[in-house]
Amino acid sequence: MTPTGIEFLASFVRTGRLHGIGIGSTLDEAGRAVRHRFVDVVDEGGESLRRDHGFVELYFNPVPGGGWVMSGGSVELHRLAPGHGAAQEWARTTGVGFPRHVAWETLRAELARVPGAPELTVGDQGGFLEHRAAASGVSVIVVDDEEEERGCHPGHGDVWSVSLWGPVPAR
Repeated sequence: MTPTGIEFLASFVRTGRLHGIGIGSTLDEAGRAVRHRFVDVVDEGGESLRRDHGFVELYFNPVPGGGWVMSGGSVELHRLAPGHGAAQEWARTTGVGFPRHVAWETLRAELARVPGAPELTVGDQGGFLEHRAAASGVSVIVVDDEEEERGCHPGHGDVWSVSLWGPVPAR
């Protein structure tokens, strides 16, 4: 059964894995796991690579001897608000459909149903709240400005992004 966007995000928050890849995955593993168009952008010094799939980005660092290893990633949900084309394309290639806006309350309710959901700590990010799951290395950024109305951008209480962070484990 194919997960909905909300189920996909809840699994990401719980496990720190996107389509089976996470911190320490290779660029080749990412390419096999996420079969969606992308652009690779390497910084000028060759110290980082960003694989941009539109509203999903994966970040990589070089490894000694060649190759790249995943160091993070993010689902930039705010990029879906202006129009639904990116979400429809992602659904066609990955099988996971996302709504134009994702309310934190909806994601939090789904997390409550997920076995083994990590404990979340909340921090203020100046107009946003960060709900951080230290166990999985995932942060959910939520719009906290009460004047922000939902429309061409996420409104108050909507998820802005869900990001994976953390040290790269030894392989």
